[in-house]
Amino acid sequence: MATDSIVSPACTGSSLLQPISDIINLPLDQVNFVVCQLCAVLTAFWFRVYLHPSTTSPFTRHVVATLLGLYFALFCFGWYALHFLVQSGLTYGIMILAGVEHMHKYCLVVALGYLSFCQITRVYVFDYGMYSADFTGPMMVITQKITSLAFEIHDGMARKEQHLTPGQKILAIRRMPSLLEYFSYNCNFMGILAGPTCSYNDYIAFIEGGTCGHRDIMETNRKASRKLRQSEPSPNMVVVRKLCTCILSLLVFLSVCKVFPVERNIDPAFISATPFHQRVVYLYLSMLTTRPKYYFVWTLADAINNAAGFGFNGYGPDGSPRWDMISNLRIMNIEFATSFKVFLDNWNIQTAHWLKRVCYERCPYHPTAATFILSAMWHGAYPGYYLTFLTGTVITLAARAVRHNVRPYFLHSATHKLLYDIMTWAATQIAICYTVVPFVLLSVGPSLQFYRSWYCSIHVGCVLLAVALPVKPRHLRVQEQRKGDPSQPAQHCHIEDAGSKYSQKTKAS
Repeated sequence: MATDSIVSPACTGSSLLQPISDIINLPLDQVNFVVCQLCAVLTAFWFRVYLHPSTTSPFTRHVVATLLGLYFALFCFGWYALHFLVQSGLTYGIMILAGVEHMHKYCLVVALGYLSFCQITRVYVFDYGMYSADFTGPMMVITQKITSLAFEIHDGMARKEQHLTPGQKILAIRRMPSLLEYFSYNCNFMGILAGPTCSYNDYIAFIEGGTCGHRDIMETNRKASRKLRQSEPSPNMVVVRKLCTCILSLLVFLSVCKVFPVERNIDPAFISATPFHQRVVYLYLSMLTTRPKYYFVWTLADAINNAAGFGFNGYGPDGSPRWDMISNLRIMNIEFATSFKVFLDNWNIQTAHWLKRVCYERCPYHPTAATFILSAMWHGAYPGYYLTFLTGTVITLAARAVRHNVRPYFLHSATHKLLYDIMTWAATQIAICYTVVPFVLLSVGPSLQFYRSWYCSIHVGCVLLAVALPVKPRHLRVQEQRKGDPSQPAQHCHIEDAGSKYSQKTKAS
């Protein structure tokens, strides 16, 4: 099937790379995205070396980062990139005019509402089920940045210090950003296409040459600046490793994604002719092959930021530099996760941080339910997203009940613990696959067809487990866990606590 006949109507970006798209038989918008991200890697190296904060003013670095970001956006999305400016401009106007007392609420409503409007029109007016020229992807990251910044300004300028959590104190912003700083934060070339989200304070510290996690700015003395520059760890090796991970992920995705199509899980002929245990194995393989594309996109985005010198997170126990401050996933922890919580802890990490800081920590009523609803709204207008998050809620409750009631019986010997880990790994992987099938299929009909083919067995089982097994309050679970298994960290919300994270990072640095 000819590629141009598929993608030409949907791709609104540059057609300069159409010959390459035809040769490799990939949609033009995907080719544009990959080429722009690879160009961003090279640009990031140049940005770090030739526009280093010791020799370049913050104004210049802001201007260059913003203009490059807008150019990449125009190349990939054409005039749809104007939505990035409109969304950012509207919310900046609200920040200036509404006042710090209530502007965080207005910004959340406007930014999320504008994103939802664009998602709904793209899905139900233009190309339902197609991802070509999906300009709402970058808008999702910009929405995170806009809302995070609004809440951090509110914390720093409208709330009293004693009312803030340790994490909120560190992230709080004490002055209103300038228009240039605001657009640079939202639309810089390092993160405009695929993120990841970062805190405003960390980004400004990177631009101005300070220490990430603080607002300490470098001394103006040039000798001190040169000395600091010489002491900076080089990101070159970690960028090379991450680029190798990207290449491997891309090769795996392109070679096996068509071998195990997810749609076969709802094929009546496949369901009737295949024993259930083989369908379970196929479900795992089909969902496993969808993950490498996320590994590719998020790892490449992380490498771009690292190449520019952004993302340094202190030193590890062995003295090696860590470049994972804004990493979005930990692949090995995902593939070998032994619980639903561990999987979520290591998947889309920055989005999890955003959900906690904007919603979970602040919602006075039913914060868990509110967080799931916000996450579903942020992801988009496809019904499959909501089915995924509803299923995830039930499985989370059941997994918590099983861990609290069953796990202590397997901690008395290493053999029993290994057996428990193997069983929970298998159960976690199948539960994850079962949960995210609607996320891939998108529509209600195919999603319900899949669940019916499994007789909604995991739904029913999880509800029964959640009802039958008691779960004590959180503070009691933490105390018992520490007494029974000191090697295990305390349980907490699946999003890492910002205060402890930055405190540890400060000490390490």
